[in-house]
Amino acid sequence: MNSKSAASSVRSQPLPPYLHKRSWRRWVTALAATPMLALAPMAPLASIPAVADETSVTLAGSFQSLLGCSADWMADCEATSLQSTDQEGQYSLEVEVPAGNYEYKVALNKSFDTSYGLDGGEENIPLALSADSRLRFTFDTATGLTQVVPLDLRGEYSDTDAELVAAPVRQAGSGEQFYFVLTDRFANGSTANDTGGLEGDRLTTGFDPTDKGFYEGGDIAGLHSKLDYIQGLGTSAIWLTPSFKNMPVQGSGDDASAGYHGYWVTDFTQIDPHLGTNEELSELIDDAHKRGIKVYFDIIVNHTADLIDNKEKKYSYVEQSSLPYKDAQGQAFDPADYAGSDTFPELDASSSFPYTPVVSDQVKKVPDWLNDPTLYHNRGDSTWEGESVTYGDFQGLDDLMTENPKVVNGFAEVYKNWVDLGIDGFRIDTAKHVNFEFWEQWTKQVQDYARAQGKDDFFMFGEVYDADAKKLSPYVRKTEMNSVLDFTFQSAAAGFAGGNSAKTLSTLFSADDYYTTANTSADALPTFLGNHDMGRIGYFLNNSNQKLKRYELAHELMFLTRGQPVVYYGDEQGFAGTGGDKDSRQSLFASQVSDYQNQELITGEKLGTQDRYDSDSPLYQHIAPSLNFANQTKR
Repeated sequence: MNSKSAASSVRSQPLPPYLHKRSWRRWVTALAATPMLALAPMAPLASIPAVADETSVTLAGSFQSLLGCSADWMADCEATSLQSTDQEGQYSLEVEVPAGNYEYKVALNKSFDTSYGLDGGEENIPLALSADSRLRFTFDTATGLTQVVPLDLRGEYSDTDAELVAAPVRQAGSGEQFYFVLTDRFANGSTANDTGGLEGDRLTTGFDPTDKGFYEGGDIAGLHSKLDYIQGLGTSAIWLTPSFKNMPVQGSGDDASAGYHGYWVTDFTQIDPHLGTNEELSELIDDAHKRGIKVYFDIIVNHTADLIDNKEKKYSYVEQSSLPYKDAQGQAFDPADYAGSDTFPELDASSSFPYTPVVSDQVKKVPDWLNDPTLYHNRGDSTWEGESVTYGDFQGLDDLMTENPKVVNGFAEVYKNWVDLGIDGFRIDTAKHVNFEFWEQWTKQVQDYARAQGKDDFFMFGEVYDADAKKLSPYVRKTEMNSVLDFTFQSAAAGFAGGNSAKTLSTLFSADDYYTTANTSADALPTFLGNHDMGRIGYFLNNSNQKLKRYELAHELMFLTRGQPVVYYGDEQGFAGTGGDKDSRQSLFASQVSDYQNQELITGEKLGTQDRYDSDSPLYQHIAPSLNFANQTKR
């Protein structure tokens, strides 16, 4: 065989794709994959034939005739034979190769029957040289890979070289240390807004400071008054839970709860009166900016408060295969076929949906387009599987038809207005429950607008509730969402701090390349240890021995590795809680909730009935230097 095509017909057992050069580290560490991360198992490594002592190894390619061989692509040319080295299983050759563009591979036993090309596979390896170069080729029988090392870098350092030297690329909006605040539970700056301007009992006002499911009094004024406390941790960015006007109470009886968390929005243009006013938010932002602290909003695009019922009074999810959508003329269609386009069928509320929507006249949503029932999916509650992940109601909350360009453009205008108010970025709720085309369009509109206002560092990161980097990274790689919450880090860090093997961390970091593009990297991922949904890191470590030391270790790991660390409010005071959701949402001001009062802090004492803003507490002091060190080293 002496042709390029013939040289490409190689061994019957090519190396698997995860041995490719850029993913070799991922393959090595993936052997320790952990069930905690729910990673898919990898295929077994294909065996590489053993190489006997008498085996000959030949460098074969399109440059052989220039190196003393009678022709190119000769598997038996002695002039390009590699010699065994002191390193077992490695063969090496040093040669002077003229400038030019070439291809090559390694052949064993003077035949292309067993040969190794690019990444150990069948494809020839390209080689481009702008000048004559002395090179060392080293073939490793254990991996099937060939390494090339230049031995004579030509010329002295010059001004031309200096022009190539530049500061490392920094992703816009990266390098922050976040403090994540549930506004209602942080500080009560004004008791005048505790009931949100409403009169009546707690089922009307939503205010009951003795119940962990109702408003307890925290507000923007309280947050503003505690900026010194937040800044003392080394914080450079505050992330607020959704602050828009909410339905005060949803549910009834034992299921009744208030919108203190901010995820039951009725008005996307106004701060919830329980929390304050738009003007108070603007004042907070101005003061924070003077201190070098950014302010981020938690936002929602896929649902609103539950204000749409149906005539049938049924709420189980209905698959499209059973009852498809129909346009106003009665023709069946799938909204996914129009996602990402500028057109969408006209719909009729009385005939287009499996359930007939009935809009409550109790409250009008703002902006007004949100009151159109044909802009919602109206298929019943999500089962968290299949099409219902994006088409189903989130536990009854009205799920928007995000495939419709009216919804895309409507929410783009909503959030452009908050950019104008001074917000520095968005954390985007429930991102995986929205069709991907929405993010491709909406993120571009918002980012283009922010840049036009001179906000080149405007930063948006999504909540994609999954611990697999392969599922998280497309939101970074294929949209203008800058990053995603690093659930993979949370899972691995909590497991490691709790006593599991460090191999989980190796698996975590080996997947970082999934986030790498010309403009993005894993360095910008917001890393966290717990939150208001899953629970606090103290809760995860509660059954461990030496839990305080492990708590400190978890925070050190978060601050001193890649990413943008997020401190969940109260963690700096040792809050642990007893679970997720309401059980992880304690107030820093003196709690009147008996369940919270009796909870044990990570330090051993009870949370009690006192304020918890002690900047001299051991955990506050432990975190603050770490954050300050991270500030100095990451910027």
